[in-house]
Amino acid sequence: MFTLENTKLKKTLLGLIAASALLTSSFASEKVVDGAIKYEVKDGKYTSYHVNTQKVKNFNHFRTATKSELAVWNTDVMPDGTGLPEYDMKHGKPVLENGKAKKAEGSVELGIELYESQCTMCHGEFAAGGKGYPPLSIGEASTASLSKQLLNPADENPSPEGPSKVIGTYWPYASTLFWYIKDAMPFNHPKSLTNSEVYAITAYLLMENGIEIDGEELDEEYVLDREKFLKIKMPNEDGFYPNVNTKDPKQAVENMRAFLSDPKNYGTGTRCMKDCIKGKVPVLRIKNELSDFEPPASTERFWKLPEQKGSVADPKAKQAYETSCAACHGNKVIGAPVVGDKEAWASVLAKGKEAVYNNSIKGINAMPPKGGAMHLSDEEFKKVVDYMINASK
Repeated sequence: MFTLENTKLKKTLLGLIAASALLTSSFASEKVVDGAIKYEVKDGKYTSYHVNTQKVKNFNHFRTATKSELAVWNTDVMPDGTGLPEYDMKHGKPVLENGKAKKAEGSVELGIELYESQCTMCHGEFAAGGKGYPPLSIGEASTASLSKQLLNPADENPSPEGPSKVIGTYWPYASTLFWYIKDAMPFNHPKSLTNSEVYAITAYLLMENGIEIDGEELDEEYVLDREKFLKIKMPNEDGFYPNVNTKDPKQAVENMRAFLSDPKNYGTGTRCMKDCIKGKVPVLRIKNELSDFEPPASTERFWKLPEQKGSVADPKAKQAYETSCAACHGNKVIGAPVVGDKEAWASVLAKGKEAVYNNSIKGINAMPPKGGAMHLSDEEFKKVVDYMINASK
């Protein structure tokens, strides 16, 4: 099956390439960055489609952004260190400490504290991955696992394991890690971390991935700042092609255009449109079946409670809580009563249990009905509420 599929793919590509070459010779003017043909607009049409050729000048409804506004908006952090902060900032200006700009720096120890309070719920302990979220670390800084290919039935000994694409094995630059944390994390309150806190979480994740900085292993006492960050070299820095990390961004575009314009980079062969396989079509059987799906592929996705009364430690109620409720009720930053906080839940229950049921089922403030778990019946969701209440006594 693998051979047959690839034969078809190859023939399809060759057909497209041949067609493109034919069109290129008569209509095309240049290629776009993905290697596709860009045609000339002729008689108000782009190939078969009409286009708006009306010219518009001085089109601007707004004022020019100030430098401070641009500084707040522009949070990109590039591999060469562009955008990597030296100080803690607020509203585009350095935070002052004793009259001087406060240096941005964070220790692994602080990173552990921040990670456990704001990241563990999704990414799991030690960045090993959580339910529905991929791991960030496999505990080593090596590209060795990238040579693994997920089950390939055409191989003599197909591997059931694919490559491990985590920070220490796959990411080419640590700048992406810093920028992503700074711009998008934590998911329920993005852009809330200071630059020092981002350095701290970055340092912790680098430690968990076994990354060394300038030959030094990271421990809890290690403090990361801009100067040290610029010395980071990730194991897979040279693992991507074509080169797009060029000093001139336009050259990166040209490198990509040249790569994708060459069909030798993604397969060549003899064109065939009919009866392409001579003789008996080979049939390859899957040797290693993937059966460890969680939940199993054949399992009904809707949760059905047993008829008997659920207990406080009902595992299904706990599972539903972790899936639909923990993101908000496990983090004080959100403002919802945190499970385990006795005072918070005592205040909630002062309204009466029926009121709590009613609010949780219909939704209240920013909480959607049933926390978004609309596949649960009212009675089933009450079990989840009971779980949170009992866990907070």
